[in-house]
Amino acid sequence: MKLKELFVKKKIEAPAPLINMGESSMLLEEAKIENYTGNKDAIAIGENTYIRGRLLIYPSGGNIKIGDWCYVGENTNVWSANSIIIGNHVLIAHNVNIFDHDTHPIDFMERREHFNHIITKGHPKVAPNWNEKPVIIKDDAWIACGAIILKGVTIGRGAIVAAGAVVTHDVEDFTIVAGNPAKVVRKLQ
Repeated sequence: MKLKELFVKKKIEAPAPLINMGESSMLLEEAKIENYTGNKDAIAIGENTYIRGRLLIYPSGGNIKIGDWCYVGENTNVWSANSIIIGNHVLIAHNVNIFDHDTHPIDFMERREHFNHIITKGHPKVAPNWNEKPVIIKDDAWIACGAIILKGVTIGRGAIVAAGAVVTHDVEDFTIVAGNPAKVVRKLQ
């Protein structure tokens, strides 16, 4: 049985105004798309990619690009206020979090104001000071379950991020990292 046939019963239709998705890709029933900009090009998914997780673009902006033949697992969250680019043949397991920003301001008064705005009016259209930096995950990388990828990180081609790792610095091509903070375990051939 082909992979696509396994998922056919659980496929949901892509919300046309919220996402630009290849015809052969699928949003599965667990998937959640939150594109608060209303710009469908802010989230672009290539061909033969399966999404079970959540892709979120804030009203203040952001950008998520996912290549061909990728998988985003259940309960995974990709949160963009800047830019998150995921290459081709990337496997992202379940319960992964990827951030291109700090999620809230560092200054406590700005954080209070930001929280109050979210609770009373929703996410603001003008971004607070989130110290945004792009995230890049290159082709053939594997992000294992429960990993966290933080802002400004590039995951190299063919790299593996171990389960539960917290990645705060770039990972070289064909390297395995693990731990909190993630450290090199070994190089791959």
